[in-house]
Amino acid sequence: MKIKRIFLTVLDSVGIGAAPDAHLFGDTGANTVKRISLSQSFNAPNLVSLGLSSIEGVEYLGHNENPRGAYGRLEEISRGKDTTVGHWELMGLVSAAALPTYPNGFPKEIIESFEKAIGRGVLCNLPYSGTEVIEKYGKEHIETGKPIVYTSADSVFQIAAHEDIIDTQALYEYCLIARKLLCGKHGVGRVIARPFKTENGKFKRTDNRRDFSLTPPEKTALDAISEAGLDVISIGKINDIFNGQGITEAIPSHSNTEGIKLTLETMERDFTGLCFTNLVDFDMLYGHRQDIDGYALALSEFDKAIPKMIERLKEDDLLIITADHGCDPGDQSTDHTREYVPLLIYGKRVLPQSLGTMRGFGTVGATICELLGVEFQANGANSIAKTIIK
Repeated sequence: MKIKRIFLTVLDSVGIGAAPDAHLFGDTGANTVKRISLSQSFNAPNLVSLGLSSIEGVEYLGHNENPRGAYGRLEEISRGKDTTVGHWELMGLVSAAALPTYPNGFPKEIIESFEKAIGRGVLCNLPYSGTEVIEKYGKEHIETGKPIVYTSADSVFQIAAHEDIIDTQALYEYCLIARKLLCGKHGVGRVIARPFKTENGKFKRTDNRRDFSLTPPEKTALDAISEAGLDVISIGKINDIFNGQGITEAIPSHSNTEGIKLTLETMERDFTGLCFTNLVDFDMLYGHRQDIDGYALALSEFDKAIPKMIERLKEDDLLIITADHGCDPGDQSTDHTREYVPLLIYGKRVLPQSLGTMRGFGTVGATICELLGVEFQANGANSIAKTIIK
C-alpha cells in the first residue's frame, strides 16, 4: 500500500457549503464554490471529472457518472475558520480555542510596546482592507515614516510600509519584533509584512509579502514525516504557516500561477515524501475582495493545470486536492466563512469512490502518514488509506 510521493494542494478558501455550525460564526448559507459557479468565468471540468460535483451538496455542478478519483467533504473540528487553524488541522493538530481577533484594533499596551521597540510611532491600528488602508494612510506614512499597522477579521497583525521609506528587510525585522510581543493571550495566528510601492501615481502592494506565524504548539504530520527521514517540500506560504516546523525544503511563490508552475516542476523531481502547496490568490485577491468573477477565473486556471499534474503522476504517486476554509466572495462580509471543504484524491492506485462526509480535517494528515509508512495519530480524525488504495 505504501506510496512514494504525495502532492497535496490546498486551494486556499475554496469552501463547498456552510458547515453545520456555520451559524455560530455568522456564516449561515455561505457557499464559496456555488457562488463562483454562477459566474460566466467559471469552468472546472477537470475538478468535476475527479469527483467535485459528486460530493454531497455540490450536485449543482452537474452529474458525473464515473468520477475518476475518491471524493468527499471534510468538516472542521477546530474553533476557527482561518488559514493557520485550517492548515494545522489538515496536518492533525486541532485548535480547541479560536485565535484572538481585534475588531477594535490592538490594545494600547501592545501598540505602545511595539512603538517603543521599533523606535517610531504607527498609523491606523484598525481593521482594514489591505488596499484601502494604504490608500488612506499611504501619504501620511511617507510624510512621517510611521508604519501602518492594521488587522482584519482574521487573527492577524499586519504592517504595511512603502519600500522606499522602510525597506523590506527592515519591515521584516519589525514583524519579528511584533511576533515576539504577540504571544500568550495576544498570540495572533500571523504577523504579516505588507510592503507597497508607487506605480503610476498610485499605491500598489508588491510581491514581497511575508507571513510570520505562530509555531504549532504540538507535533504535526509534517514533523512525523520529516523525522522519519522523508522529504517535506513546501510551496507557497506553507513554510510560513508552520513557521518552518517539519519542513525540509521551502520554495516560496508569489501567485497561484507561480505556485502551479513550481508544483509541476517539483513533480518532475525524484523524492520520497510530501510536496505541500498552498495557492493563496483565491483567498487573498478574490475572496476577501468580494471578486466573484476573479475567483471563478482563478479556479478555472487551476482546473486547466490538473491534466498536466495527472500526466506527471507515477505508479506510486498520489494527488490530493483540498482547502482550509471558505471565503464566500458574494456574502455580506469580507471575512472567511465556516464551510465544508472538498477532498479529491487521485492516483493510479486510487479506488474511485464516495468518501462521504468526514469529520476532522486531520483525515488528510493521518492518511498521508499511513500511505508514506509513517506513524502518526491525528487529533480527532482517522486515516482512510486502506479505503482508497487498491
